[in-house]
Amino acid sequence: MTTDFQAPPTGPGAKVSTTDSGAPAPSDQFALSVGADGPLLLHDFHFVNQMAHFDRERVPERVVHAKGGGAFGVFETTADVSHLTRAAMFQPGVKTEMLARFSTVAGELGSADTVRDPRGFALKFYTTEGNWDLVGNNTPIFFVRDAMKFPHFIRTQKRQPDSGLQDWNMRWDFWTLSPESAHQVTYLMGDRGIPRTWRHMNGYGSHTYMWVNAEGVRSWVKFNFHSEQGVENLSNEEAAQTAATDPDAHRRDLFDSIAEGEFPSWVLKVQVMPYEDAKTYRINPFDLTKVWPRGDYPEIEVGRMTLNRNPENHFAQIEQASFEPSAVVPGIGFSPDKMLLGRVFSYADTHRHRIGPNYHQLPVNRPKVEVNTYEFDGAMRYDFNPGQPVYFPNTVGGPEVKADLFAGTGWEADGDFVRQAYTLREDDDDFSQANAMVNQVFDAAQRDRLAQTVASTLGTVRPDLKERVFDYWRSIDKAVGDHIAELAADPSVEAHGPAPASDDPDTPVNKDVAVDKTTPLNDGPLPAGRPGL
Repeated sequence: MTTDFQAPPTGPGAKVSTTDSGAPAPSDQFALSVGADGPLLLHDFHFVNQMAHFDRERVPERVVHAKGGGAFGVFETTADVSHLTRAAMFQPGVKTEMLARFSTVAGELGSADTVRDPRGFALKFYTTEGNWDLVGNNTPIFFVRDAMKFPHFIRTQKRQPDSGLQDWNMRWDFWTLSPESAHQVTYLMGDRGIPRTWRHMNGYGSHTYMWVNAEGVRSWVKFNFHSEQGVENLSNEEAAQTAATDPDAHRRDLFDSIAEGEFPSWVLKVQVMPYEDAKTYRINPFDLTKVWPRGDYPEIEVGRMTLNRNPENHFAQIEQASFEPSAVVPGIGFSPDKMLLGRVFSYADTHRHRIGPNYHQLPVNRPKVEVNTYEFDGAMRYDFNPGQPVYFPNTVGGPEVKADLFAGTGWEADGDFVRQAYTLREDDDDFSQANAMVNQVFDAAQRDRLAQTVASTLGTVRPDLKERVFDYWRSIDKAVGDHIAELAADPSVEAHGPAPASDDPDTPVNKDVAVDKTTPLNDGPLPAGRPGL
């Protein structure tokens, strides 16, 4: 009978073994499994990262979010949430250096900033426990909830293989066959579909994450960043004019504002759900196509993010910046959100392909803490630890795990291996939150502009698919669906160009609208009197 050899201490003065993002490693000897004899788990980020890097030890533009810009800044925790998370950056008064990158999703590197498209809202925090990346969007929701559908969705936002052209037939074919997209599509086609600038939009982590405090108490959490510049948007006409005269308008606005000393800022608020609530809450709290109504889980202010320093080299510091949900620190964990778990692998892997296996060593991606990881060689490696052994276990002073500081960030799971949708809950459906946005957040003028925008995309859509589009919108709201059908039959409705969608998720809670169990989160009422708002 044999058992796994328990490694002795590697030697006096051994350093703490870390993940490649600088956080303490959970183990260098055992992968995470379902019980001692069960299968391994894909979201074991340390094992996946170690193996994926090992596969590339011997010796391109982002597929999505290609066009973007960003800046450096600082996050300051101004409230006390230490009873909710042990994460060092969220302790009262802590200031953390950080990097933000904003982007469109579907367009290529040279595309216009003002297309109708969700915006990426990716943040990297250089904490004292390693890097933490929050990779979200300017919407709190997304188009799909299962990671298997993600590449299929993104291809509908790209180009046809024969003509090389973007195509509304692809988009509406996918959306109408994926009713879970209704909430995000309503957000996209509404007035909030084109931000005036990156400074004038909110940002959301979108996914549900886990917080764990020093006593090991777990909570579920959503991260919402509210722009202190206010939320402002462009009309179709303004966006088209800006795209024609300055396709880099959003990148230019952010850079120039910071250069002139006008530092944009966002207030971070979180929604926190007690761990046990998730088991019986009336909607699936891990469904990326839905929001948590603030009436059920109010926002708690945590701190402020301020961008105050422009990049000195856009390629080195923005294009080569890598953001990955797998970069977590003690006190922050994942959740059963299937999209999040898929992204835990996919995002880090795209950086290995695009930048190389040693992308963490680039200055913009390098943690501020010492990295001692069992990953070696590979293309473009220039940082190393002299004398460190290349294997574990060892007795020659290699880094070792002192304690698994990620212990307690898991959750219970049991069942057969299946390929199926989430189990439906009491109030789970694909259209009620979209309906609430249309009727409780949008006013009559906004509903009319929503219908006009949708109708303007249908000029080249085949007739049978148009009927599905009308039925899709009638499922959201019959009056809006009927209005879209009327406008689509009117040749005076002009198309405003393609409205690409995003791979990264969101939708906000209205501060001034009473929130009941069906009301989605939103950014608050749009200010009156401004064009396109």
